Parts: sequence; structure tokens; C-alpha cells
Amino acid sequence: MTTNLNSGQETFTVSDEDVAAPRKGSGGKPMIEARSLSKFYGKFVATRDVTFTVPQGQVAAFLGPNGAGKSTTMKLLTGFLTPSEGEAVIGGHSVRDDRIEASKLIGYLPENGPLYNEMTPSSLLNYVGHARGMSGGKLRQRLEYVADRCSLGEVWGKSISKLSRGFRQRVGMAQALLHDPQVLILDEPTSGLDPNQTHQVRELITELGKSKTILLSTHILSEVEAVCSRVILINRGKIVLDGSLADARGTAKDLEENFRKLTG
Repeated sequence: MTTNLNSGQETFTVSDEDVAAPRKGSGGKPMIEARSLSKFYGKFVATRDVTFTVPQGQVAAFLGPNGAGKSTTMKLLTGFLTPSEGEAVIGGHSVRDDRIEASKLIGYLPENGPLYNEMTPSSLLNYVGHARGMSGGKLRQRLEYVADRCSLGEVWGKSISKLSRGFRQRVGMAQALLHDPQVLILDEPTSGLDPNQTHQVRELITELGKSKTILLSTHILSEVEAVCSRVILINRGKIVLDGSLADARGTAKDLEENFRKLTG
């Protein structure tokens, strides 16, 4: 497939063969490590002693009811928040002590992530690419890739302020993927998408999970069963389950029933 895109400064054409092939996994190297992560706001406990490890090439679901501590944990892992106690480690780099190197490995899609409304997807992604030290052919290849995989061609030059929630979510996904990160931390990636768009994102996550490490937060339990091999369940700031999909179902008839049991 060949696509023509206008970056706002030039028009370029890049074929699928120009896009770098996915990296192979290296057999279970720890890529996301939460080590006794706790976050306190005065007497309020957002998370307490959250500990888990996600190895390379695994897609793990991070589940919990609203207010359980999912988004807080993701922000601690990415360095958007500083833990009160504990440490986050990405690809062997401490987020606290080696923030820059850890950040290079992460693609982060926050829930309702902020975007620059006055920009277009083209100008925003060019800006993000340059901020990450990308330029020339490498940047053009990655712009081609994310525009295609996130289906942004029809709104490439349209103001973000005029985009639907679904398209804004796809722009957010594109910026998370742009620098070809080894680790993806995705907070509600299908929020605001229609069923067709949701299916496309699930297919993309499944494909990316073959070579990348993904921590995925979602309230859609069918999504978990479609794309994830591991479930980490948090409730009231503490991990209450960490295991396979079979472990997450337990003796209940389905994942939803056991979710309700474990979270009250």
C-alpha cells in the first residue's frame, strides 16, 4: 500500500516496504516493573504497595472499578506522577533516576489525553516527532505508518478542534505509536470509538503485542478476552488478582462475574 500525505511543509510518499518491521521479542525480559508503588494525598491512599512485572511481548489487562487506582498507577509508571513510595522501572531504567531513557521506551495514551486543538493531526505528529529527535526519512516513515494504522488520512489536515471524539482518540494513539516504542501503556484506548473503529484498534493491539509489551486499561471485559493473555486487577489501590485469563475467571461463569466478586 502507498499513501500520500501532506505534512504541512511537504508532500511525501512512502510504501509499506519502507516502514520498519516489528522487532522480535527476546523471551520474557521484564519491561514494565511496578515495585511497591504507593501514592498518598495526605491521608487519602490512591495506591498502596502496587507490585507487578510485565515481560516483553505480553499484553496485560489492567482492570479495576472507577477510582481503583488504575490511571494513577499508569501515571506513576510513565513518570507523570512521582510515587510517595516505591519505584517504577521501564526496560531496566528507573523512571525516577533515569527518566529520559525510560521515556524513550514508552508510548503512553492517557485517558482523555490532551491535544493541541489549534493544530492538525499532521502538524501535531510532526511536532511530537521532532520533540522525540526524529527527522527526515525516519519521521516520514513513521508518519506514514501511524496515519495508515490509525486511519487518519481523511482528517490529516483538519483542525483537531473539529474532530470527533473517536478521531481525537486515534490521534492520541498515533502519537503513542509514532516513535516505535517497546512499551505501550494505554488507558482506555477504545473510548469514544464506534464498533468498527474498536475492532480496528483491537486488531492493532493484537499485532503490536507480538513484538511489544502492552499494559492496557479498559472497562470493556470482552476486549480483555479478545486481546490480553494476562489480567492484573486493582481495587481500592491494591492488587487483588494477577494471573491468566483462566485465573481471572476463577470458578465464575465469566470474567464479568468474577470481577464483581473481587471488587465488591
